[in-house]
Amino acid sequence: MYDLVIKNGRVVLPDGVIPADVCVDGECIAALLSPGKTPEGRTVIDAVGKLIFPGAIDTHVHLNDPGFTWREDYAHGTQAAAAGGVTTVIDMPLQNVPPLTDAARFCSKHEKVGANAWVDYSFWGGLVDYNLDQLAGLKESGCVAVKSFIGPVSPDYVSLNMGQVREALEILAPLGLRAGFHCEDYALIKWGEERIRRKNTLTWQDFLNSRPLIAEVMATRNVIDLARETGAKVHIVHVSHPEVAEIIREAQRSGVDVTGETCSHYLTFSAKEVLTHGSLYKCAPPLREASAIEGLWEYVLDGTLASICSDHSPCAPEEKSEEKHGIMGAWGGISGLQSLFQVIYHEAVVRRGFDPSLLARRLSEGPAKTFGLFPRKGNIQPGSDADLILVDPEREWEITPESLHYLNPISAFVGLKGFGLPILTIVRGQIVAEEGRITAPAPRGQLILPVAPGSHGRETGREVLS
Repeated sequence: MYDLVIKNGRVVLPDGVIPADVCVDGECIAALLSPGKTPEGRTVIDAVGKLIFPGAIDTHVHLNDPGFTWREDYAHGTQAAAAGGVTTVIDMPLQNVPPLTDAARFCSKHEKVGANAWVDYSFWGGLVDYNLDQLAGLKESGCVAVKSFIGPVSPDYVSLNMGQVREALEILAPLGLRAGFHCEDYALIKWGEERIRRKNTLTWQDFLNSRPLIAEVMATRNVIDLARETGAKVHIVHVSHPEVAEIIREAQRSGVDVTGETCSHYLTFSAKEVLTHGSLYKCAPPLREASAIEGLWEYVLDGTLASICSDHSPCAPEEKSEEKHGIMGAWGGISGLQSLFQVIYHEAVVRRGFDPSLLARRLSEGPAKTFGLFPRKGNIQPGSDADLILVDPEREWEITPESLHYLNPISAFVGLKGFGLPILTIVRGQIVAEEGRITAPAPRGQLILPVAPGSHGRETGREVLS
């Protein structure tokens, strides 16, 4: 007898959707069986009319814990993830006190946040100008990648110039550790900010002008050129425009080991929202022209951008206040962790008619492969973790502040409506959330380390679909 059986559903795999029953033993997928062949389970879920997806992996979240927990903490952030169908988060090293820049800080953060995690989690390490001698230790600790800024960054972190990037990539190449980059040219942006501050009155168009597309293009080209020279693995975070994605595609075709991601807000909103609604839609890189949205979807479809993430960047309400901080000082970031899956399902499947398997590739398999978590994560196959989402494709939804589990339930996605909603989330075989509510008795998230090459990360399962 299996511990859990999900029967009569349609299983969404990266290469298509199949009718199958999913069988779980303990924390792992034990079997995918043709309908009608499934033995009894201690718990049986009838998924008739529903889609069964692999759990989503959000590769870019800022949970602010420890250190800035008036913005977000692990309890609220990971409950939001669970409610939205995200079963693994990869947490960024900044907006932490201290930033996660060495092995000791890795261990300290794990000790402080682990008991409050409702879903599984991995860590990005920091890449700053004072820790180049600590990068090997971060890999040994279990960081899935390291994160650097080319453009301006908050005071608790450090931007790198291209000489420092080159030295870092020379160190990282033999380690095999991927480096992620926020690509906006520092000098262009700082000078752009200086230019608009000369004006007596600022508008939101001035903010957009201060962070031009060319800054993202230049920084992306420079990072990729250095990756080509050093042989290092790089990742371009939150790609905002198809022109940047095309640079990544050309580099991939020439043999550079570069991966890329975009975010739900770049695939949904445009600069028009910034001009109309202001700071709620402020982020960096900024939202672009409406035509860029459809252009980005092309690169999601062909796999140039292997991951769609949220870049969940929460804040307290007063930090978004234009009245208090001005246009340039208001917090730049969008909270999107909980809404990631439902928004992308609606935008991809409902609005554009794409096959649901696209979500299995870009929200699960692609992220897991990029950051070394596959095949333990991002997969519905025997031996993989039983991270699963039950999705009702007919369920209509509206995002409201009351529906959000964030510590500060403010988001640019509030008010958005659509179809296709996660109604049940399973993390390693246990139901954690149902109908947007947390139902597990206690947090059970685990720290997930990269899977060793050639390893499954788990024992082999018992049966394959037959």
